[in-house]
Amino acid sequence: MFFTTQFPEITPDRLAVKLSVTGERNVRSGHPWIFSDSIEKVNKEGASGDIAIIFSHSKNKAIGVGLYDPDSPIRIKMLHHGGGATIDSDFFSEKITAAYALRTELLETKTNSYRLLFGENDGFPGFIADVYDNVLVVKLYSAIWFPYFETILKHLIAVSNVQCVVLRLSRKLQEKEAYGLKDGHVIYGKLENEVVQFIEHGVNFSANVIKGHKTGYFLDHRANRKRVGELSEGKKVLDVFSYAGGFSVHALAGGAKEVTSLDISKQALEIALENGQLNDYSGTHTTITGDAFEEMRALIKAHKTFDVVVIDPPSFAKSQKEIEIAKKKYTQLAQLGTQLTAKKGILVLASCSSRITADVFFEINATVLKQQSRTFTTYLKTQHDVDHPVAFLEGTYLKCGYYRFSD
Repeated sequence: MFFTTQFPEITPDRLAVKLSVTGERNVRSGHPWIFSDSIEKVNKEGASGDIAIIFSHSKNKAIGVGLYDPDSPIRIKMLHHGGGATIDSDFFSEKITAAYALRTELLETKTNSYRLLFGENDGFPGFIADVYDNVLVVKLYSAIWFPYFETILKHLIAVSNVQCVVLRLSRKLQEKEAYGLKDGHVIYGKLENEVVQFIEHGVNFSANVIKGHKTGYFLDHRANRKRVGELSEGKKVLDVFSYAGGFSVHALAGGAKEVTSLDISKQALEIALENGQLNDYSGTHTTITGDAFEEMRALIKAHKTFDVVVIDPPSFAKSQKEIEIAKKKYTQLAQLGTQLTAKKGILVLASCSSRITADVFFEINATVLKQQSRTFTTYLKTQHDVDHPVAFLEGTYLKCGYYRFSD
């Protein structure tokens, strides 16, 4: 297998670790993170990617294995729970094969884009792998993976059968020396065009795998986008925080009469228009560039309403201190969305803030909708698509509510 770059040759050390009572309890419960304040003793100083073997207090037996990360408050990222394990090629192969098996049902549909590795939830903390047609985009958030990177890539290529691999690095890794590896580098095969076309439930899209956000696109809302498309035939649709037009394009492909994409990024809206044109549709597609809150108020003032309103904002609570502000913003969006939804219309409200739980988010929506005079029913509540499995509480971030008005 020919790679276009040299990977670092790093031989990881082995560390013996003992934890506090709380830390040990977290390991036994299967949690993937061990914070620095839970570590009582390490037999030697560790480097990024060293293998941390967790020993119990009582019987001095291994209860789990993780990778040591001296650059993060999450000091150990767990790979294995319930005893010891040999971290080698076979270990990673088994995990990747298991992850791929979870996606086979999705790949039996008219879809050739999917998340192959979803970080901690697939046993690869800080490691994301997305497939767009025949291109694999890997995004690393931690240096712990560099000692194992080439081995893991070989297994990912083998199971996904891709022809090209693009490396994306987190801002933190870009700022430090990453062994000569650079963000946006093609590390396997040849990339004909940085904009890669792919199919999502029969609808054509594109992703810029070199310069786009994350790995180039947001795959987690796939099932919701399909559902909005099915609800949009003959309808007027508003897609707020539309980014590259995921919901808009599905609505157009589903036979929407009119679709309006609203986003603060003019560049994103241009991509939304281009994505729409990859498909056959008869409706009209217009865009509004500006702050979502201000533009929604302007639409209300102009007495505009839509049969389907989708509001899918970016994360409002990236830290604990932002939670209350996020709740207020979700309240405002629900209020604005209600006013923009036409008689017998559907309002779709989504959140990707992991610090706002599904219960809290749905309660915010219910409170707002009950305060207005219109009769509504909660049509549906959804969370992650199948290629974004959830293995621990903090891994849950996406939630989406569908609200149908009777009048």
